[in-house]
Amino acid sequence: MAKNAPKRLGEVLVSENVVTEDEIEEALRKRERGEKIGEALIRFGYCTDTQIVDALSDSLGIKRVNLGMIFVDDQVLKLLDEDFVSRSKIMPINIAGRRLVIATNDPLDFPTIENVRLKTGMNVETVLATKNDIETAIARYYGFTKTLKSLGIEVDKQKQSDEKFYDEMIKEPEQDASESPIVQLVNQLLLTAVKSGASDIHIDPTDIEFKIRYRIDGVLATEKALPKVILPKLISRIKVMSHMDITDTRNPQDGRIKTVIEGRPIDLRISTLPTVRGEKAVMRVLDLSRDSHGIDRLGLTEQEQKSFMRLISRPNGIVLVSGPTGSGKTTSLYACLDQLNDEEVNIITVEDPVEIELEGVNQVNVNPDIEFTFANALRSILRQDPNIIMIGEIRDTDTAQISVKAALTGHLVLSTIHTNSSVKTIGRMVDMGIDPFLVASSLSGIVAQRLVRRICTVCGKNEAPTQNEKEIFARNGFPNIKKVKRAVGCSSCNNKGYKGRVAVFEILDVNDKIVRMISNNDKEYDIVTQAREDGMRLLVEAGLAKVEAGITTVEEILKLGLD
Repeated sequence: MAKNAPKRLGEVLVSENVVTEDEIEEALRKRERGEKIGEALIRFGYCTDTQIVDALSDSLGIKRVNLGMIFVDDQVLKLLDEDFVSRSKIMPINIAGRRLVIATNDPLDFPTIENVRLKTGMNVETVLATKNDIETAIARYYGFTKTLKSLGIEVDKQKQSDEKFYDEMIKEPEQDASESPIVQLVNQLLLTAVKSGASDIHIDPTDIEFKIRYRIDGVLATEKALPKVILPKLISRIKVMSHMDITDTRNPQDGRIKTVIEGRPIDLRISTLPTVRGEKAVMRVLDLSRDSHGIDRLGLTEQEQKSFMRLISRPNGIVLVSGPTGSGKTTSLYACLDQLNDEEVNIITVEDPVEIELEGVNQVNVNPDIEFTFANALRSILRQDPNIIMIGEIRDTDTAQISVKAALTGHLVLSTIHTNSSVKTIGRMVDMGIDPFLVASSLSGIVAQRLVRRICTVCGKNEAPTQNEKEIFARNGFPNIKKVKRAVGCSSCNNKGYKGRVAVFEILDVNDKIVRMISNNDKEYDIVTQAREDGMRLLVEAGLAKVEAGITTVEEILKLGLD
């Protein structure tokens, strides 16, 4: 081999100790016609796709990207056709001047790179991604374009008239339901949502079109805008899947879909709402394949975790998790159940609806249509000899009274409640008609929480805090902050600057002093003062501590309106 000849994939993998020369020779000898060496090595079990990408990144200094977090513009997709990228296992992701950036799992496949240059007339820059990520991205982007074309929608001509489109739809030939373009469109929406890590899918009608929006890390962003003429067919398909009445377009409806997307079990909660511009639908996405989140994975500090464990380890009493909708309360409750789940205890939950099915836990769905409410379910549960009861939400006086009764008769009760802070929960219980003495006697602890976005670990950079930030820190007990992280944006975080979310906690341990204050109906301010003397950290303080640790930003904490 010439001195300056480019390395081959096998040589890199051997030099990085991923495989041996004997394994390379074996794979070369046994590989199928047209099969790449990397694919053969993976098929024979000599290495994994991730090991190959990591080795190439380390050896060649080529950047690795997460395609699931990158948005690819339609203008980029037009440069290469689906057959070529599928056959070559590459994904075009960006254009920078006269340079096309492609993702590949084999940057040493020079014939393919040269073909891309010839097809596009552009210089080619490679970044690394796993084969699975590349195939998923091809299905997401090229599949979406193909589906829209099958519906008569040209991606670059989506402003065509409704009349013309309607005529084309009438002439559409009969076809199997599973191959229907509308079915393919719904499947594509769900696939994209799951791969993007979206928690919700919004279908929002406007005057002449409707928008597909995904909520990712708590923030809504528009994915597609499509002609409004297909909205009724899309909503009808979703209603059929979730067993709703497709003939009723004037009343709100709720439904549920259990499906499997790329081998992952997905639970979808569907809600439709008639608006002046047409029916709106929201699909909440629950990925049931994700690992159960134990308490150690909630984002608690060491001290917070000790306090949390102390609350749920008591044999009786009520532990409440408070916060607004979408603040992660249910996740925290399931983490508690995961921690407490044991053959020696009888755990029963009553939920609306059951979010995640847990082995070894008796879970009950409420059904208001037959008057099987939280309160009625609790009355029955108390006759089932429970040790631990989890209530999805305390939302009325009856449920609150039975929860207090259960706690006072020796049961551990876990539930959620909608309040803005831990101490405000006490007043909420009293407002529900519970005597302050009973609140004091039954409450074991309250956990208030919020969710904030994590700053991207790839592109986040340290900077000195501004004067305003220094004042905020100093006002909340952090006088010596020298640096904070700023969100920048890169391909890894889809240029958002943030990736993922983490919870911020305020934990109130109802000790003897707090019990006396609640019984005496003391003011909220006095209870907060005492709790802080006992070591409780307010939500804003807990949030700023995560800013100090470089986990999130001051902007994210200020959005919560806590300062």
